[in-house]
Amino acid sequence: MTERLTGKVAMITGAARGQGRSHALRLAEEGADLILVDICQNIDTLAYSLASEDDLAETVAQVEKLGRRVVAVQADTRDAEALRAAVERGTTELGSLDILVANAGVGMAHPSTSNEQAFRDQLEINTIGAWNTVHAAAPKMIEYDKGGVVVVISSVMGLSGKIGSPTGGAEGYVAAKHALLGLTRAWARWLGAHNIRVNSIHTTGVRTPMLINDAVKSVHVKPPTTGAEVGHILNVTMLDASDVSSAVAWLVSDEARYVTGIALPVDAGFSTP
Repeated sequence: MTERLTGKVAMITGAARGQGRSHALRLAEEGADLILVDICQNIDTLAYSLASEDDLAETVAQVEKLGRRVVAVQADTRDAEALRAAVERGTTELGSLDILVANAGVGMAHPSTSNEQAFRDQLEINTIGAWNTVHAAAPKMIEYDKGGVVVVISSVMGLSGKIGSPTGGAEGYVAAKHALLGLTRAWARWLGAHNIRVNSIHTTGVRTPMLINDAVKSVHVKPPTTGAEVGHILNVTMLDASDVSSAVAWLVSDEARYVTGIALPVDAGFSTP
C-alpha cells in the first residue's frame, strides 16, 4: 500500500473499536502517526455496551505493529476540556496535527430511557461531541499553519428522514446527523481560509458493535437478506468498516486536495432519490 500520509499526524475519536479502529489502522497503513481518543466506558442510557480500555489498548497495539507512533487518551467527547487536553498531549508528543476524524457517535437508547433523554443524548454525543472535537483540534491545526483535513463521520440519516419508529433515540439520531451536515459546511467555510478541508461521510449500516448487538437484534426478529429490504440499490445489507475507511483515506489524501464542503454518501445507494 502506498504510504500517502507519511509524516502526518491524525486524531481519531471513538477509536477503540468498530469504525474508529478501522480508520486508525487504515491511516497507520498509509503512514500516519495517531492520536486516539475514546470514552472507554458505558453510558447508562444506551442499550448496548461501549468500548473498554482493553479495546483501546488493542487498537494501540495493532497500530504499533505497523510501526507508527501513537498517543491514546481516554476522554468523553462531551467534555470539551478533556478533548483540548488530549489535543495538547498528542501534539506535544507527536509534533503535529494534520488530520482529524470526528468519528465518535452512539446509536440505540436503552428501552428504559425516556424519549426526551434519548433525544438529548443523541444531540450531546453525536453533535455537540463532534463540535467539541473540531473546536479542540482546529486551533492547533491553524497554529501549525500547514493546512489539513477534517472528516466528520455522519450517517445516511443525516441525508434522510426514513427512521420508522421514533423510539430508541431515532429522532435524535436523525436530528444530530443532519446537524453535522450543516456544521461540516460551516466549518469548510471557516477553515478553508487556513487551507483546511472539511467533509462529511454519510454511511448506511456498518458492521460494528453499534449495530451488531443484542439490543438491535431484539427489535429485528428477521434480519434482512437483500439490499432492497433495507432500501439499498446495491445488493448488500450492511457495509464493513473498511469500506468507510477507504473513503476516509481518500478524503484525507492529496488525491482529494480540492475537495471540501461535500457530503459523501457511502450507502449502497440508499440516499439516491
